[in-house]
Amino acid sequence: MVSAFTVEQFHGVFRDYNTAVWPAQWLLVAMGLAAVAAVLKPRPWSGVAVSGILGGLWAWIALAYHLAFFARISPAAYGFAVLSAAGAAVFIWQGVIRQRLAFRWVPGLKAMAGVVLIGFALVVYPVWSAYAGYPYPATPTFGLPCPTAIFTIGLLCFSATPTPRSPLVVPVLWCLIGAQAAFLLDVQPDLGLIAAGVVGIAMIASAGRPLRTQEP
Repeated sequence: MVSAFTVEQFHGVFRDYNTAVWPAQWLLVAMGLAAVAAVLKPRPWSGVAVSGILGGLWAWIALAYHLAFFARISPAAYGFAVLSAAGAAVFIWQGVIRQRLAFRWVPGLKAMAGVVLIGFALVVYPVWSAYAGYPYPATPTFGLPCPTAIFTIGLLCFSATPTPRSPLVVPVLWCLIGAQAAFLLDVQPDLGLIAAGVVGIAMIASAGRPLRTQEP
């Protein structure tokens, strides 16, 4: 498979985006940290808050990145914008309107995976990008599709059972789409999408199942 644009064009989009939206990146990171805080210290409204934040992040991806910038070099951006908007709509519908998403810290393998993915999205991804030769502003910052997909699956690792499958669909699809950049465009941090996608697929397979209770 051959990319329809060059590596330079691809990173040029990130450069243009980061320059144009500055300092919105700090607000996006603050939103992500607020969602993490809502998981670590859950309140009755935490599920709505986390879902609203994730919905806002995916809506931002659709409008502020795909339509406003990525469409300049690829017509596929319009399809990606629709996909991202659908992801935003699912979080608003399932988590804000229907309030079917709850988040809490439950120690275990799933929580460990969540911590690793969130840490990767917020810390490892930008550091790795810089060491790979694409420092800011020519790098995907938090709030753009790939780090946000990893972060989203990481947060959903803390969703309470039973979890609806639909919020996982768009992040997992983006892992499958975005991971190609690791090979076609040498975006090395996007290798993290493979691990995130595996976690997400495993969660889709098990989502919706009620907790098992011990027979009396």
